[in-house]
Amino acid sequence: MKLTFWGAARTVTGSMHEVEVAGRRYLLDCGLYQGRRREARERNANLPFKAREIEAVILSHAHIDHSGNLPSLVKNGFSGAIHATPATADLCVKMLPDSAYIQQKDAEFVRKRIQRRRRLGEDGSLEVVEPLYSLADAEGVVPLFRRAPLGERVEAGPGFSYTGHEAGHLLGSMSVLMELAENGKKRTLAFSGDVGRALLPILKDPVTLPPVDYLILESTYGDRLHKDLGDISEKLAEAVNRAAARGGRVIAPSFAVGRTQQLVVLLHQLMKEDRIPPIPVFVDSPLAVEVTDVFREHVGDYDSETYGFVQNGEDPFCFGRLRYIRDVADSKAINDLRGPLIVISASGMCEFGRVVHHLRNTIEDPRNMVLITGFQAEHTLGRRIVEKQREVPIFGEPVRLRAEVVKLNELSGHADQHELLEWMRPLVPGLKGVWLVHGEESQSHALAKMIQAVHGVPAHVPARGERAELS
Repeated sequence: MKLTFWGAARTVTGSMHEVEVAGRRYLLDCGLYQGRRREARERNANLPFKAREIEAVILSHAHIDHSGNLPSLVKNGFSGAIHATPATADLCVKMLPDSAYIQQKDAEFVRKRIQRRRRLGEDGSLEVVEPLYSLADAEGVVPLFRRAPLGERVEAGPGFSYTGHEAGHLLGSMSVLMELAENGKKRTLAFSGDVGRALLPILKDPVTLPPVDYLILESTYGDRLHKDLGDISEKLAEAVNRAAARGGRVIAPSFAVGRTQQLVVLLHQLMKEDRIPPIPVFVDSPLAVEVTDVFREHVGDYDSETYGFVQNGEDPFCFGRLRYIRDVADSKAINDLRGPLIVISASGMCEFGRVVHHLRNTIEDPRNMVLITGFQAEHTLGRRIVEKQREVPIFGEPVRLRAEVVKLNELSGHADQHELLEWMRPLVPGLKGVWLVHGEESQSHALAKMIQAVHGVPAHVPARGERAELS
């Protein structure tokens, strides 16, 4: 029994880990690596194994950095089962074709920009971008999904079974408890997926797992502590009121899957309580529109607060000043509006999609605000904005960042250091090994030290391609 860490090793994006047992190979997640364009393209396009040799995929949740390279896997010959919760599968059915479409459109936009520069006699050295996969590749993933609810034990292959448990990170997200058997030897392995936080909007609280032999644990915030979740509404209200008072617009880059819906519910409640002015709110992402419909179909996955809207006959994702945008023409028309407004748009790390165009049209005006609501990986446009760099590159051109930047850390869907330590506490008795993934190297090493200090268990931070034996 062996593990190989192919993605989210000493970095946050591109989650992908291989489990080998009884002569079969399985993947835990198959996510897109996000970062510098050339490096990301190289890593995502060239899988480090033969896709047709993978028996099955166990998918922790639908976020792009965990599921977004499934079409490349299929494109390269994978035809096995993709095991996921019903909500995760339904979200991916909407999300993966959208990912292919956005890649195609962004490639077309960059080509046009290069052609324009050349016509004007300017530098035409911008790198041509090719889509990583096609719409057909994305649609080829859909029939491979095998849906299983949380708590159901699933036989994924010889010597490999798993049970999903609520991770509290995204609708349908799960932590995975695996039972492995090979040559009469049995081992238990837990994969945390992305561990959420208690009391997040919409989501149920994360559930801990029983003791295991080995653990693969995320470490996104391995050296940080979040503020109290009770501050979310107040901080969001203060930010919106501040921007509205100066006549500015709020651009909120947001993951279309999960974070957008949480923001909508929070803004719904704030307007209902008259804590922010009734300014227009636009969800400008075709994917977010589709995903919100999926959220409406999985009422049983809501926490009690969000379910309260349903009990009162209300749609938590709909209110008077909210408008969902599908058409490109309507998206462009937002730029012609005057007065304060809020635009929630994908992608969450500002790497592609409509939000990049909104940022290009707004961040040079100090009346405006960029509201960051999620983790921003290294080398992404979102990270540069969070760092408040004086100039940021958008579509290959430098743009002055003069808008106010606000980071809403409280809405993070990832557990902080203390919460991770507490989540893993029930797993510690008999724990033989811990591998820390899905974190920048400094965060992972900081968490490793704390795990040793608090639980007396050594934790290792694997490099990409590193292998480990489950002895």
